[in-house]
Amino acid sequence: MTEYHLPGIHVREQTVTVPLDWNAPGGEQIEVFVRELVDPDRRTDDLPLLTYLQGGPGGANPRPVDRSGWIDEALKNYRIVLVDQRGTGRSTPIDAQIVAERGDDGADYLACFRADSIVRDLEHVRTTVYEGRRWATIAQSFGGWITLAYLSHAPEALSASYVCGGIPGIPADANEVYRRTFSRVADKTAEYYRRHPGDIDAVARIADHLAAEDVRLPDGDRLTVHRFQSLGIDFGMKPGFERMHWLIEDAFIRPGRLSEGFLAGALARTSSAANPLFWTLQESIYGDGGNGPIAWAAQRERDRRPEFDGDRRPLLFTGEMAFPWMFDEVRLLRGFAPAVQALAERPTWSTLYDVDRLAANEVPVAAAVYFDDMYVDADLQLQTLRGLGNAQHWVTNEFEHDGIGTARVFERLRELVRDRGGER
Repeated sequence: MTEYHLPGIHVREQTVTVPLDWNAPGGEQIEVFVRELVDPDRRTDDLPLLTYLQGGPGGANPRPVDRSGWIDEALKNYRIVLVDQRGTGRSTPIDAQIVAERGDDGADYLACFRADSIVRDLEHVRTTVYEGRRWATIAQSFGGWITLAYLSHAPEALSASYVCGGIPGIPADANEVYRRTFSRVADKTAEYYRRHPGDIDAVARIADHLAAEDVRLPDGDRLTVHRFQSLGIDFGMKPGFERMHWLIEDAFIRPGRLSEGFLAGALARTSSAANPLFWTLQESIYGDGGNGPIAWAAQRERDRRPEFDGDRRPLLFTGEMAFPWMFDEVRLLRGFAPAVQALAERPTWSTLYDVDRLAANEVPVAAAVYFDDMYVDADLQLQTLRGLGNAQHWVTNEFEHDGIGTARVFERLRELVRDRGGER
């Protein structure tokens, strides 16, 4: 165990060992990393526990540098537990080479990194490190998938659940998700062009150049038009439009030659170096019981929408959609290709959600639903919430998908729970 201080925060760290496959507890073991944050003046206080469920899939927990945002608000009342989800951060790592070395077992290996396994890991941490005390959860985006799986499999562990932009559609239906999100991304692209009308022509010039020339990124990958379009994933968070605008502004160092700065920026946003599981498991999060195969749902929807073709103008960007080309064109993803293809063809999955148990839920749940959310459709979130017992929601267009970055969102969700009697 390691302990140290950050500005305004006392930190304690440790690692626990869990089975790779919870259905084979005597088999291969992996490590899960746990970081605890507490107000230095309250280190010995008997504080309630709050564990953060990171967005993703495949996202490591935040690395705080000071007290800010929701963490500052939470430290006033809780001991915060940050568990790096399996395969991320300081937990046992995973990358394309590790998966490729497993050969035909790669898909089964990746299937062990879904929400149901993460819930089992959390339960192990709660019962071994924190002596089985109940804790509250605060979830961002994919963390909501974990929340609903937690409420389905171990609701007795939870005192309350707060969810920010992350209530999954239940029953899970990737086809419906992408029918909605492609339209939402088209709307966001239109909004971007309204804000920066000069970028319509600038984006077209870049796309024309990429279509005509073999342009290489600093790591040697080719920057294709569809990889350029994938930069639109930024549009669902602030300041995504501005980040894109400044990248586009300096794209050409001279006519016919893209600048090194632009190419480095495009690589940084599309390389998957920091989070290889994000695209690798992107569609697998929708697998639930016998609802497969998912069969590249985003690509199938893309094929039905010629307005997203790379030669259309104004050029439309894409968003949080995994496409087969990524596992061919992105160097750091190529080793995942056979396993991801096998996952796309998988007919059955472990069961994530228990609809009857969710309907009878007694754990207080408060959810922030962002009306204009580009990633998690607001209507699908509300449909699920109508079937979730003891759940309240707050619909707002004041924030984008990353609203959790402000303390106000967590404050509002806690207020909703307090007004109904508080945490259990």
